[in-house]
Amino acid sequence: MFELIKIKDTVRVPPKRFNEPKEEVVLDILKNDYEGLFDNDLGVILAIIDVEEVGIGKVVMGEAASFHNTIFTALAYKPMLHEITPGEVVEIVDFGAFVRLGAMDGLAHVSQITDDYISHDSKKNALIGKETNRKLKEGDRVRARIVSISMSKGERGKIGLTMRQPGLGKLEWIKEDREEEGE
Repeated sequence: MFELIKIKDTVRVPPKRFNEPKEEVVLDILKNDYEGLFDNDLGVILAIIDVEEVGIGKVVMGEAASFHNTIFTALAYKPMLHEITPGEVVEIVDFGAFVRLGAMDGLAHVSQITDDYISHDSKKNALIGKETNRKLKEGDRVRARIVSISMSKGERGKIGLTMRQPGLGKLEWIKEDREEEGE
């Protein structure tokens, strides 16, 4: 789930940047410090959108910098359990498909792609259903449900996906299934 969040932090401004506009310097420092950062509570910080408030700088003895209490808005992505999300297959391996969910990748294990028996065709770099002959390959657009999230402190973590429920899977498969139901 993407969301805008407000964060309060203290920003350290080095003396070599004292002659620049304070708000621009703080925004630049926040972008360098936060963008791409993963936090277990916030998710992945994708962008610093706006700096709302930059307090008066304080100088601490023995520290060659000023410190400013700051309030800013960040765009974050945090995967939510049971969330249905669109994605793109970015890698096919013998045990499943890695799906890009925007800011993170998830894994749909072969047992979670379809009800059909799936085999890996290394020559075509695809996963193929034995009975249906449905193929899943890199670049395919899919809809999946997040079924597991394992986040370790300081790491991006792992996201488990399923596509075995009605309305999930490769977008072409969903369309075909709907057309069959309408007949």
